[in-house]
Amino acid sequence: MPTIVHEFAWPDRVVVGTVGLPGSRTFYLQVRTGAQIVSIALEKQQSALLAEKIDEILDQLINYAGNPFSIPTSTPIELLDNDPLEPVQEEFRTGSMSLGWDPTTVQVVLEAFPIVDEEDDELLDVAVVEPAEMLVVRMPVGTARAFAKRTREVVGAGRPLCPLCGQPIDPDGHTCDLPDA
Repeated sequence: MPTIVHEFAWPDRVVVGTVGLPGSRTFYLQVRTGAQIVSIALEKQQSALLAEKIDEILDQLINYAGNPFSIPTSTPIELLDNDPLEPVQEEFRTGSMSLGWDPTTVQVVLEAFPIVDEEDDELLDVAVVEPAEMLVVRMPVGTARAFAKRTREVVGAGRPLCPLCGQPIDPDGHTCDLPDA
């Protein structure tokens, strides 16, 4: 069966947002072009790493000698997006992702694939298993910078951390599990 590819070449919107309260939030990467909207679930750590790696790619391009591209060092104000997610209909839960750079369009390219089931994982030894679906997003550099900034803010908006043990503090309290001295 061929892979369903949700492809966005010049998205109107690409953001990470959450549904739920801190401590039980679900993270989503949501992309929209016109009326087409795709939402995929991510782990918090995947979201944080994605923002970090996008910034790394853009920073490397800025510092690349002879770089012909105009890469913003910070988020262009007109691209800030602090609006909530649009209604979420999850396409899949993200397993693996890849990031790349397309110099022909001056875009960061993100590919996301669903989690591989254990049954499919056993087949990997025998043959290459094509994913049922995948997401491909091509972001212009300004959009990528804005995406990374918002993603860092969303990730950081969770529960506060305990200054003693570094674990998240729940709204109903917190008990430190510090080792005996």
